[in-house]
Amino acid sequence: MGSGKRSLTTAAMVLACACAVLSTPGVAYASPTPAATRTPTPTPTTSPAGKDLEAIRKKLDALYHDAAVATDAYNAAEEQAKQQSAEIVDLARVIVQGQDKLDELKDRAGAAARAQYRGGGLPPEMRLWLSDNPQQYLDGAGRVLQGEHATKGLLAEMTRTQQDLQQYAKDASAQWQKLEANRQAKATAQKEIKKQIAAAEKLESQLQKKEKERLAKLEEEAAYTAQTAWLSSGVLAEISGKASEQGKKAVKFATDQIGKPYEWGAEGPGSYDCSGLTSQAWAAAGHGIPRTSQEQWKQLPHVDVKDMRPGDLIIYFDDASHVAMYIGDGAIVHAPRPGRTVTIAGAGSMPILGIVRPDA
Repeated sequence: MGSGKRSLTTAAMVLACACAVLSTPGVAYASPTPAATRTPTPTPTTSPAGKDLEAIRKKLDALYHDAAVATDAYNAAEEQAKQQSAEIVDLARVIVQGQDKLDELKDRAGAAARAQYRGGGLPPEMRLWLSDNPQQYLDGAGRVLQGEHATKGLLAEMTRTQQDLQQYAKDASAQWQKLEANRQAKATAQKEIKKQIAAAEKLESQLQKKEKERLAKLEEEAAYTAQTAWLSSGVLAEISGKASEQGKKAVKFATDQIGKPYEWGAEGPGSYDCSGLTSQAWAAAGHGIPRTSQEQWKQLPHVDVKDMRPGDLIIYFDDASHVAMYIGDGAIVHAPRPGRTVTIAGAGSMPILGIVRPDA
């Protein structure tokens, strides 16, 4: 199951050699197979300047996690705003059509009223007595009765059309209010994202080059430890599912994006956030899924870890604030966080909430 940038075999090899690249800053690969004899060399967590790098690592994780939560809120508000805008456009179209129909009904009712006025000046028995052709009059009287019945139906239709227009106007007003609320929610989330990212960047900017390198090693070792613990449970031996045809397409799309930068709110083609990558990968496979990781968790069918197959989505953290795509051999492809690029990592390198399958 190959990709334009990196085959799954290559991915597994890279993951297996994670310990060889732990000295490279900014890389988040993790070994797909447990190495019981491998004990990472402890990295000093306190720099000469007195900075506790392990505490900084945890603080950065918390800041970027909060930014991810805010990003999900932003994306959700954005999607709802798009939907409401579309509904408002549809309602406006229906209102215009309804108004045209009402104008037509008014014209027809007016014409009927004028015709009735012209023929209604004398009582029916007088018009019959004065008529030169009584049978023709009686035939005409029948048509008049039919016309009166039609006029009543016309007036009833006008009333219904007016009521419909009033309801459409109320619906449009409600949608405008929701749209404005979601715009405000989006703006609030945007401020929160920028606030959390700015705090993280400020914290990182206070580190010297060697401190950043040691911090990168701490991050890699934390991911390696989590991945090793996950694999040590024997979970990989139970996972044998093969990708569906759509799953293969989704994996190829996602792995083709490796190296592109993370950007919150982005859905490609030049950059992605975590759920932007997974939603676009499955869209490319011909199967639309929800935009946010939280909605993917809520709406898509859940599967057991042992039944996981390439193309499935792994949802992380208790609040479903991160999502990645499983690509096989204990590995995922994901857009990690600001300052990073789309990359391959160990599936167990973060706390797993559960697995969802878009094409179940």
